[in-house]
Amino acid sequence: MKRTQLTTTADLTRDEVDFFIKEAESLRDKRTKDLDNVIVASLFYEPSTRTRLSFESAVHRLGGRVITVSDASTSSMKKGETLADTIRMVDNYADILVMRNPVFGAAAEATKYTKKPFLNAGDGANQHPTQALLDMYTIYREMGKIDGLIIAFVGDLKFGRTVHSLIYVLTLYKIKKVLFISPEQLKIPAEYIDMLDKAGIEYSEETDLNKNMPEIDILYMTRIQQERFEDQNEYQKLKGSYVLTPDVLRLGKPSLRVLHPLPRIDEITTNVDDMPQAAYFREAENGVYMRMALLKNLWKNYNR
Repeated sequence: MKRTQLTTTADLTRDEVDFFIKEAESLRDKRTKDLDNVIVASLFYEPSTRTRLSFESAVHRLGGRVITVSDASTSSMKKGETLADTIRMVDNYADILVMRNPVFGAAAEATKYTKKPFLNAGDGANQHPTQALLDMYTIYREMGKIDGLIIAFVGDLKFGRTVHSLIYVLTLYKIKKVLFISPEQLKIPAEYIDMLDKAGIEYSEETDLNKNMPEIDILYMTRIQQERFEDQNEYQKLKGSYVLTPDVLRLGKPSLRVLHPLPRIDEITTNVDDMPQAAYFREAENGVYMRMALLKNLWKNYNR
């Protein structure tokens, strides 16, 4: 494997995904010196808790150091500095770049200005590839397999970059069926339906969560994303469209597992948290190990 940058899940192979899952598992609860004396720039121009902190935790667990922009308002982008100039500048300060940016396509644009290892930590409503990989790792750990599962995506499927990123990866596997459960206004874009068609994966588009619960293996909940709406009245109409409660969860199989990229707002009640099906906090923990695997191997490949 020669990868040194990751901006999208669209160019991943199954061999790479399987490799990173094994690497994440091998790094679980470890401290290493794989990034000894390596400086990682953590550039977050959009709010983040789990992604930013898990990346920074991963760097420290690998023996590296972090320099960070954690608030766009404190960076020179606030003054009008271009992305190109920012990346050219940071390229002189750091050995690895991790970036979250609210602009669709910003990650691919950034890699035009650096050859160093680069990881996309989310670019607008486009992609979140490291989330997709940690989701795959979580599915594997929770279910013991990925092939043959029925996976349901629920909530904001129009703007949900975590959903979009994960669909690319799922097409590499023998998924039994994908269910898209959303309000009509937040349906999955047609391009992702086309991907499943080309991969020969069965799918259906639904609006009712409860009736589909008995067949689901992985229930991937998402929040209705207020920040993606230009019309806040429309957001108010759609928020709370789906709420997972213990009663709803009991309609599913005991083996069902619930994932959520977090943060949640009102789509999973807190009394679900202690149920064995609730895997979303374990999912968040898995982000540290998957990001360790990515940082370690992209840096190693860069230095070959």
